[in-house]
Amino acid sequence: MTDREPGPPGPDDDPDRPRREPPVMWSPPTDPTTTRMGRFLQEYAPRRVADGGYEAAWEWSTSDPGAFWAAVWDEFNVASDTRPGPALADASMPGAVWFPEARINYARHLLATRGRAADDATIIARSQTRPDSALTLRQLNTAVGAVRAGLQRLGVGRGDRVAAWLPNIPETLVAFLATASLGAIWSSVAPEFGTRSVIDRLSQVEPKVLLAVDGYRWGDRGIDRRDEVAAVLDALDSVEHLVALGYLDPDAELRHAIPWDELAGQPGDMDFVEVPFDHPLYVLFSSGTTGLPKPIVHGHGGILLEHCKTFGLHLDMGRRDRFFWYSTTGWMMWNFLVSAGLVGAATIMFDGNPGHPDLDTLWELVADSRTTYAGVSAPFVMACRKAGIHPGTDHDLSRLRGIGSTGAPLPPAGFDWLAAEVSSRAQIGSLSGGTDLCTAFVGPAPLVEVRRGEIPCRMLGASVAAYDDDHRPVVGTEGELVITEPMPSMPVAFWGDDDGSRLREAYFDDIPGVWRHGDWITITERGSCIISGRSDATLNRGGVRLGTAEFYAVVDPIDRVDDALVVHLPGQDPDDSMGELVLFLAPADGASVDDDLVAEVRATLRDQLSPRHVPDRVVAVEAIPRTLSGKRLEVPVKRILAGTPVDEAASRGALANPASLQAFADWAEAERRG
Repeated sequence: MTDREPGPPGPDDDPDRPRREPPVMWSPPTDPTTTRMGRFLQEYAPRRVADGGYEAAWEWSTSDPGAFWAAVWDEFNVASDTRPGPALADASMPGAVWFPEARINYARHLLATRGRAADDATIIARSQTRPDSALTLRQLNTAVGAVRAGLQRLGVGRGDRVAAWLPNIPETLVAFLATASLGAIWSSVAPEFGTRSVIDRLSQVEPKVLLAVDGYRWGDRGIDRRDEVAAVLDALDSVEHLVALGYLDPDAELRHAIPWDELAGQPGDMDFVEVPFDHPLYVLFSSGTTGLPKPIVHGHGGILLEHCKTFGLHLDMGRRDRFFWYSTTGWMMWNFLVSAGLVGAATIMFDGNPGHPDLDTLWELVADSRTTYAGVSAPFVMACRKAGIHPGTDHDLSRLRGIGSTGAPLPPAGFDWLAAEVSSRAQIGSLSGGTDLCTAFVGPAPLVEVRRGEIPCRMLGASVAAYDDDHRPVVGTEGELVITEPMPSMPVAFWGDDDGSRLREAYFDDIPGVWRHGDWITITERGSCIISGRSDATLNRGGVRLGTAEFYAVVDPIDRVDDALVVHLPGQDPDDSMGELVLFLAPADGASVDDDLVAEVRATLRDQLSPRHVPDRVVAVEAIPRTLSGKRLEVPVKRILAGTPVDEAASRGALANPASLQAFADWAEAERRG
C-alpha cells in the first residue's frame, strides 16, 4: 500500500472543457445503398430523411416510432399469419402497447429459411469440454422439433417456464427455440454460477423443467457440478422434471434425471404457437450483485424486432455472415448472440476459458470459423493489448469486417490496439445497452464514421438523451442517460410484479414518463456518444462530477497495472466538499504497487485528465472484484468501505472472483482502527 498527497486542482481543471476532436478510424461507404440501412431508408423513410444523413434518419425513427417500427416489420418480413395492425397503439411509458393485433413466434421467424439453403451451416460450436460441432439449418430444425416433442411429453405448454443451467452449446439454443415454439418461457443461468445465485434467480420464475449439465471444463480443469445440481433441485419445489446432459462425462448420471438423449430421442413435427406481441419469450436477470436479481421479462415481438433492426441495419448482417460474441448463458449477450439467425446469419458458439491456453484462443476461433463479425468485452481487449499478442498477423482475419465491444466503455487505447493488431479495415463497434432492454441503444451504424474512443451514434428507434440536473436535454456536456420514447424491447414486466410498482421504481419514478438508465453520457455535437460510467458510482470532487470510465481509460493501459477500481468517499467533516478519492490497483504479474508505479499513475491521470482526477490514496490489492460478465463492483465496494458487511454488500455467487471482496473489508476495518 502506498500513499501520497496529490497537488491542488489547477486553473484548467474543468471536466467540461472542450476536448480535441478525435481522429476518424473508419469511414462509411460513399454509396449508402451498398448497405441494408441505406436501402431501408431509401424505401421506407420520407425523402427528406433518406437524403438527410444518419442524424435525420435517427430523428425520424424516434419522433415517429410507430412508422419506423412498422417499416422494420415490413423490411424483415416478420413471420406471422396475421396482419400487424397499428404499430404503436399506446405510447405511454411504462405501458406502451405495440402491435396489439399481431400474433407471432420468435422461433418461427428464426428457423425460417431467410435466404439460406437447408444445408447451410447455421451453428458452429467450439468447446473445451468436447469436440467441435456444427448444425445445418435442416439439422437445427430437426433437433428443435425433437426437443419440442420431448418437452410436450413432459407437459410443457404455453406459459410454463423452462430453465437451463447449461453452457453456450448447440443443445442450449435448440432447447431455447423448442421452448419458444411452444409459447413457454425460457430462463438460463451459466454453469459457473454458484448454487445460491442459481436459486435466487430460478426460484422467482418457478420452472416446471430444469435442464442441466453434469459439469464442464474450464481450460484444462474439469469441474463437476452434480452435487450443485442436486442442491438446486432440492431447493426448487416447482421443478417436475430434471433433464441431464452428460457434458463433462457422457456417462454421468444425475439423481432423478431424464437423459438428454431421451428428451431429444424421438422425432417431432415442427410447429409454432402463435402468441401476442408482448407474450413472454424469456426472463433475464440483472447481475444480482446486491439483493435478489431483477427478473426482467422480454416479449417475443419486442426482441424479434429489436434484434432484426440491430443485426440487419446496424451491423449490416445477412445470410452470408457469421457472427461470434464471447458470452456465457448467464449474460444477455447470449440472448443477443443466438438472434443472429433472425437475419439468416450463422451463429458461432464458444464454451470454455477464453484465456486458455492463452489470449489468442478466441482470435484463432474467429479465423478458423471465418467469422465476419466478432464481439468481445472491453476488459478482454485491454488484456490482449497488455499480453502483446498479434491476432491480425498470426491469423487470417481477412473476412472480419466488424469488431464489437461491450461490457464496459472501450478506452481509446483499445481502439488503437484493435486497429493495429486485429484489423485496420474492420469497423470497430463500441456498444452500450443492458439486460433491461436486451440490446444496445448506442453503437455503430454502417452510415456513420467511427472516431477513436467514441460510440458512433444513438441507434435507430432509441430516443436516447443526456439530461442535466433540471431534466433538460444537453449536448456537448455530460448528463444522465435517459430514453424519452418507448422501444419495443423495453421490459414487458418484472416477473411477479403484478401491479408494476417495481418496474416503475427501477426506471420511471425519478423522471415520470422517461426511462432513467443509470449511466452518465455525453452526446457530442456530431451525434457520437461517450459513456462515463454508472451514475450510482459517481465521483464527486468539490461539486464536480467525474465519471469512473475516464479513470479506467487512462489507468488500464498502464503496463504494470492488471486492473483498477476507483471510489469516492465523502468527507467526515460537513464542510469537506472534496472527500477522499481512493484508487485500488491490482498489479500485473511480476509487478508491485511501489512508489514508481504510483507516481506513474498519478502523473498520467494529471496529464491526460486533470489534477482533480489524481487520487488521494493508491491502495494495492490482489484482485479487483468483477461480476461474471466482467463489470467492476464499484457500488458494492463503496458500501463495504462504509461498513456494510461483505455478504450484505454483494452476492458472492454473482462474482467471477468472490474472494477478492475480503481485501476491501480488511482495508476498511484497518482504516477504522486507525
